[in-house]
Amino acid sequence: MATQNKNLSDFSHMEVASASPYRFGIVVSQWNAEVTGPLLEGAFDALTTHGAHEHAIKIIQVPGSYELTSGADMLLRDTSLDAVICLGCVIQGETKHFDYICSAVAHGITHVALKHNKPVIFGVLTTDNLQQALDRAGGRHGNKGVEAAITAIQMAALSAT
Repeated sequence: MATQNKNLSDFSHMEVASASPYRFGIVVSQWNAEVTGPLLEGAFDALTTHGAHEHAIKIIQVPGSYELTSGADMLLRDTSLDAVICLGCVIQGETKHFDYICSAVAHGITHVALKHNKPVIFGVLTTDNLQQALDRAGGRHGNKGVEAAITAIQMAALSAT
């Protein structure tokens, strides 16, 4: 497992650009709120810690991870945004629903990024169980929301060059 010995919130090995010149959108799934709430907190805190102004962060909620794509597309109608972070959690169940949702969300987020020519960050946990999700939403493996925010900052800075 890739994160078995890694903390998703540790960026001590790299220099993170300042977020202060950029505007960000965050679209977060309401499904699995016990996981997506901490992901949102982690992303928001990481953005502001690295210089983003609170008024430069626009947050919307969508019902589930499948709707993250539509939410990101809606946010990017605001052409002043430099990057959008998609936060969600899909937990494996007893059916193939998991596979279809994960695939659709990954492809959809990529499509929206290419359509708008803006960074759209995949901050979606795809786990086997709730404990794995909690471990990656502020638990023993850090917070995927923080990782997604740092990625958004880095990509916004890269896009500006």
